[in-house]
Amino acid sequence: MNSNRYTIISADTHAGGSHEQYREYLDPEWRDEFDAWRGRYKNPWKDLRDTDLRVRNWDDERRDADQLADGVVGEVIFPNTVPPFYPGFVLFAGPPKAEDYARRRAGIQAHNRWMADFCARKPAQRAGIGQFFLNDIDDAIGDATRIKEQGLRGGVLLPTVAPDVTWVRPLYHPEYDRLWAALQDLDIPVNLHSGTGSPNYGNFPATPSIMISEVGFYGMRAFVHLILSGVFERFPRLKFAVTESSAAAFGPLLRQLDTNMEMIRSGSIGELKYASEASLPRNASDYFDQNVWVGSSFPSIADAEARKSMRPDRFMWGSDYPHDEGTGPFTREHLRLVFHDTPEEELRMILGGNAAKLYDFDLDALAPLAEQYGPTVEEIKQPLLELPEGANQALLRATDEPALV
Repeated sequence: MNSNRYTIISADTHAGGSHEQYREYLDPEWRDEFDAWRGRYKNPWKDLRDTDLRVRNWDDERRDADQLADGVVGEVIFPNTVPPFYPGFVLFAGPPKAEDYARRRAGIQAHNRWMADFCARKPAQRAGIGQFFLNDIDDAIGDATRIKEQGLRGGVLLPTVAPDVTWVRPLYHPEYDRLWAALQDLDIPVNLHSGTGSPNYGNFPATPSIMISEVGFYGMRAFVHLILSGVFERFPRLKFAVTESSAAAFGPLLRQLDTNMEMIRSGSIGELKYASEASLPRNASDYFDQNVWVGSSFPSIADAEARKSMRPDRFMWGSDYPHDEGTGPFTREHLRLVFHDTPEEELRMILGGNAAKLYDFDLDALAPLAEQYGPTVEEIKQPLLELPEGANQALLRATDEPALV
């Protein structure tokens, strides 16, 4: 279909139910315990307490109004609100210990049921992502299978294992091969989202600063572990998306890993000696090209430039709605700032085509919305020469040009 408008699918948005809604999706046996837990829980996150802000997670009318005004007609949806029995924000919470596993699992199963219904109300526009835990591999395979059966086209969110977690196997453990095989055979995309995998820093004045300074490292740690443990060597058809991590960080990281892997294959790095079973036949950059997609949320100019070293079908744009650091309500301005000189056909892939292929969106079904709400090709071609009043973090951080900041 020829059109002068872009079809925009955000590869990174977030949604979740309210506690009242989640209660209805819990297995009945857990509801009394949930009521007691809910009475004690105090949400520390302003956007999940504020009545006007939190409804963006579940209210169709409000969400559509925001998204369509921004030109976004499709979305890949990660979790956001706090599921039943979670100790805190879903992306920051670590894996449950044995005594909490059953009820935490019941809580994410309630979230998955809620997400399936939320997406079913707008099936052309929404590809939801389900959750599972790694504590029990058979349970993980069963939950991933149900996520597929529930129609959550976004796939699954990979639980990460922080370095201070000793009660769950590390991601490079060979026993997970049964799980990777199932995810590959079921053609389920596996998503790694930033903000996960950090250790418990304790409660000190420096904790917030240390956490935000190291979050990028811990966000990539799972990706590195899967590469170096040979998961992508053994499972070449596993689809792995890394979302809301710096696209510009991949180049230096892959070069470092490639150098290390080449030296390990040679048998030594300086005085360190390596046996043959420690090496892999190919480099990290090869496995990246084979298995990995990048969901670049509110990308900077440097992130956009980094796409040129990636496969053209693997770079996806994300808005991070409804988070404060996301592009809304200045998505059009953000696209003009970062992508104004990108060739049209390439930008069509970045803004929608690549996500549509990975997450099985029907572009024809989205076309009427895109024709009504999508930005025009000519609009995005116009360079952003001046930041709008009230410019948000995504715009302020996108440019390397001090004159615009």
